[in-house]
This record gives sequence, C-alpha cells and structure tokens, in this order.
Amino acid sequence: MSLRPIINTTKVHADDTTPFERAPKDMLDKTSVEYIIKTGLAGGIAGCSAKTLIAPLDRIKILFQTGNPVYKKYSGSMGGLFRAAGAIYRNDGAIGFFQGHSVTLLRVFPYAAIKFVAYEQVRRVLIPTNEHETALRRLLSGSIAGLMSVFITYPLDLIRVRLAFETKKPPVEYMHIHHKDHYHDVRKGRLVRVVGEIYKEHPIVDRHFFLINWIKKTLPPSLSSMTNFYRGFIPTIMGMVPYAGVSFLAHDVIHDIMRSKYIRAYTVDSTKGPQNTVSGKRRTPLNTWAQLLAGGLAGMVSQTSSYPLEVVRRRMQVGGVNNGQFVSMKEVAMKIWSERGFKGFYVGLSIGFVKIVPMVACSFYVYERTKFSLGI
Repeated sequence: MSLRPIINTTKVHADDTTPFERAPKDMLDKTSVEYIIKTGLAGGIAGCSAKTLIAPLDRIKILFQTGNPVYKKYSGSMGGLFRAAGAIYRNDGAIGFFQGHSVTLLRVFPYAAIKFVAYEQVRRVLIPTNEHETALRRLLSGSIAGLMSVFITYPLDLIRVRLAFETKKPPVEYMHIHHKDHYHDVRKGRLVRVVGEIYKEHPIVDRHFFLINWIKKTLPPSLSSMTNFYRGFIPTIMGMVPYAGVSFLAHDVIHDIMRSKYIRAYTVDSTKGPQNTVSGKRRTPLNTWAQLLAGGLAGMVSQTSSYPLEVVRRRMQVGGVNNGQFVSMKEVAMKIWSERGFKGFYVGLSIGFVKIVPMVACSFYVYERTKFSLGI
C-alpha cells in the first residue's frame, strides 16, 4: 500500500481568520452565460420587489421634489406626507399611489439586472483577488455599474417621472401647463400621450453639455428630439457616482463587519451553512435582520450623499412641462436656491429616508437570497 502525504484539505473561512477578511469567493466562472443570466434574474427580481414595496412613497416624493402645485403645500414635514397621501387617495383612489408604476417596473427590471450584472463583472476586473479589495475599488465598481445601467434605462425613468408628476384634477393656476383634455380620462392612453408630448417638446438646450448640443445641431429635428428623453441626465450621472458607489461600498463594508469573528455568532445564519455548488462552496448568508440592516444603513448613507443632485434631476426632468423653463443644471439649482435656499435641495429627504431604507434593504436582501436559491 502506497503512502500518501497527509494534506489538510479543510478550507478556512474568512469568518475564522481576521475580523474583516471576506469569505472565500465562489469559484463559479463569473464570465459564464449561466452566471450572468442568473445574476441578472436575481437583480431584476430584487429591483421590482423593492420598488413595489415603496411605490406609494415614491409617488409622493416625486410630487414634492418636482414642485407640483397641488401637493407643494404639503412638503417640508412628516405630517405633510400623510396629508399628501390623503389628498392622493381622495383625488385618484388607491390606484393613485401606483400611478406610473407599470412603467417603473418596465424600467426597474432591466435597470436592476444590468446594475447587478455590471457590478459583479466590473468588480471581477477591478478586484481579482482579496489583495486588490480596497474601498476605492469597491466604490468604483458600484459607480461604474450604476452609470452603465442608468444610461440604458434613463428614458423610461423620465417617462415614469412625468406620469407620476401628473394629477387628475389640476388647479386653475396650473391649467396653462396641461389642458383639461389631458385629464378627461387620466388612465386612458396616458403612456402613449406622455411619450408623444416629450418627443414633441422643444429639444433641450444645455450650454454646459456639448454632446447634447452637438447632437441637436447635427441630427435632423425628428432625431434630435430624442434628446428630450435625456432631460436631467447630467445630474443623474453626477448623482450616480456617490449613490451607487457609496451604496455598494457601504453594503460590502457592513457585510464585512457583520461577518467579523466578534459578532458572527449573532449575524450569520448558521441553519443554512455554506452550500455546495458545481463550483465549490459559498459563504453562509446573514440572518434576515442582519441582511436587512446592512441594506438599510447602506441606503441611508448613499441617499444623503446624492440627494441634492436628485432634486435637481427631478426638476430638469419635468422642465419641459413648464414650457422648457429649466434648461441647465445651473439654472435649476439657482431657481431652487432662490425659492427655498439650502433646504430646497433636501425637500422630501425625510420621505426619502422612509423610502430608501426599506427599498435598499429589500433590494439587497432579495438579491442575496435569490442568488443563494439559484446556486450562485
């Protein structure tokens, strides 16, 4: 009988080494079609679940951010949130809380799918080993993933905001913006009508963004009008760097803390254990409360860092409704400052926290659990 050297094949998990070392990564080839499809599916399901959860709050927040005349008086306080909700219910019924939500889901599924797939792929390139895993690389991975996803799905987001901005019964002072015919049947053909209105608006002009101006001057009018679907795109890009980047960074860091040897006995779901896959072992998922807490805290940090640019973006997106009055980031920012000062850039932030915490928590939770169920 031949003698073989005794080799200890037991894998030591990161949970059993240094406090903040990550667990071994899944050995599944992340460039494979199987991994990409499953990641996209998990991301899309997570995004739709999270958006559906907070759809009513999202509608109210958009009405506040865009300065809708009917609901502007309710903004600025938590009590106004409930009064605005009551007004929506009286005017449009329960379905009013989900106005524009169908477009939201059409946008969110590909957006979330692309974002999570892009994050995994960009992260694979920027962080090939544990030695490369730094805060800056994590931040860049999330930021690049966010930029890629928002560029592809931005027109759908603009349409969603326009749908949410509308109210069934406009006040007298608002009649110059929308004719009564627009509200004759608030649900019939709204999507087609709004798309047509955006397309027919005067093409946007932003003297600070040469690319849009070049497209407008170079292409025929029928094609240059497509730039209308990218109103507010520049502040969106600028806002995506802190939002997506900080969101993924904060989530990863909090995960590291949750898995540290000091508290893992309370945060790691030991009932599931590392599950064998075709590629090896995956790390044990966190407990439900720990996973939700990690996502919620990540949402709070990312929302605070990017909220002013989000307010500017929303105003630019509905600028065409106001006869194209707002044409650049600078003008929108100055308008907000003249109306409400510094506080104007944080209008609806309290609602934003109420919305973002459960949304991001739900998104990361569903994503992680769906990935676990799909075996990746």
